Amino acid sequence: MSAKEKAAVGQLLELLESRYALRVMWALKDGHPQTFRLLQDSVGSITPNTLNTRIKELRGAGLLGHGSDGYIVTTLGADLLKRLNDLQAFAGKWVVSQAKANATAAKKT
Repeated sequence: MSAKEKAAVGQLLELLESRYALRVMWALKDGHPQTFRLLQDSVGSITPNTLNTRIKELRGAGLLGHGSDGYIVTTLGADLLKRLNDLQAFAGKWVVSQAKANATAAKKT
């Protein structure tokens, strides 16, 4: 990986590591626009101030847009979500493995 590619990955990860950034994107993954209030409910336990900050950052990064019906992912944002789509399948496998590990640990104590 070139230095330029590493820098680009670093910048993207820095954006996505911001609190609730991925959750905001994930809440919009179905492609349907959401109003601020609906998006806040979809993300859950996010303050209006934090949501507003994440929206501004994601819009500035070209991942999120706003239309007459509400917030929606851009083409670039949809591409990112497509690439993260395997996260859902992985999360299911991971939860099962964690439950097994916890059960094994509980038997040992």
